[in-house]
Parts: sequence; structure tokens; C-alpha cells
Amino acid sequence: MGYRRFEELPVWNDSIELARKVFELSAGGHLIRFSGLRNQIERAVVSISNNIAEGFERGTNEELLTFLYIARGSAGEVRSMIQLLRRLDQAEEMTGRLAELLASSEGISRQLGRWVESIKNSGYKGERSRNAEVRRQESESERRCAFLAQLHSLRVTGAIDTSHGDA
Repeated sequence: MGYRRFEELPVWNDSIELARKVFELSAGGHLIRFSGLRNQIERAVVSISNNIAEGFERGTNEELLTFLYIARGSAGEVRSMIQLLRRLDQAEEMTGRLAELLASSEGISRQLGRWVESIKNSGYKGERSRNAEVRRQESESERRCAFLAQLHSLRVTGAIDTSHGDA
């Protein structure tokens, strides 16, 4: 079963959690001496989840892929800035937190990469490509499956006599 809302996507949730942790680090005053870097990393980390959401809502796989690539690029940008922070002399007190942020951003990049590859290999064109006939066929198929499942359930519970009266 596919996801119906971007809020259900594990990668979106992971990116929101990464953003929360970056903002927490920023609010703790650890980046006060690096205001430009702080602003840039905050914008980039929010861009990850926003581009996932926007691509998901667009309705075609072509657009989704475009936004997933942008999201992945933003994750790379966040990783780059975390690497810079790790190399700054004042970063000793943030070493553990930065390593956690780096691992999280790398995980998000991997998830996005796998998602991109699965979309490219799926052949599915996206929600907007589903015309009325395709939706009707899918609805018929769902109703048929539900009927067969109900029929099977009735047979299993004995509500339907499957003997043929040969006694």
C-alpha cells in the first residue's frame, strides 16, 4: 500500500526530526558566532522536508523526482555545513551532536536515493496520469478483491455450505 500523505513518509519524518535537532542546536547558542552559517543550515535543513512535501503533492513522478533531487541536494548542503562546523576550533563541545546530525543527514540522503531509484524503475507516471478509466478499473478491482475476501471468510466460518448435496 502506498502512502497517501507526505506526513506518513519515513524520510519526511526523519527530515523533520533532523530539522528539529538543528534548530535545537542553534537555539542553544552553539552557533551564535557563526550567524551566516546558522541561517544557511537552518534554511537548508527545512528545505529537505519542504521539497519532499512539495514533490509528493505535485501529482506526477517527473515533478516528484525533481523535488526529491532538490531535497537530496539540501541534505548534502546540510552535511557540508556540519563538516565545516566539525572542523572549526570552537566545535569541541558539539562533537557528539554534530556526529549525530551528520549520520542523520547521511541516512536521509540514502533514503532519498533509494526512493528516486524505485520511482525511476516503477513505470508508474504519478497520480495525475490516472484518468477516469484507470480509476474505474482500480475501483472495480478493489471491489472484486473485497468480495472474494468476504466470500472466503464466509466459507471458512461455515456460513456457506460448500458440500454439493451428494449425501
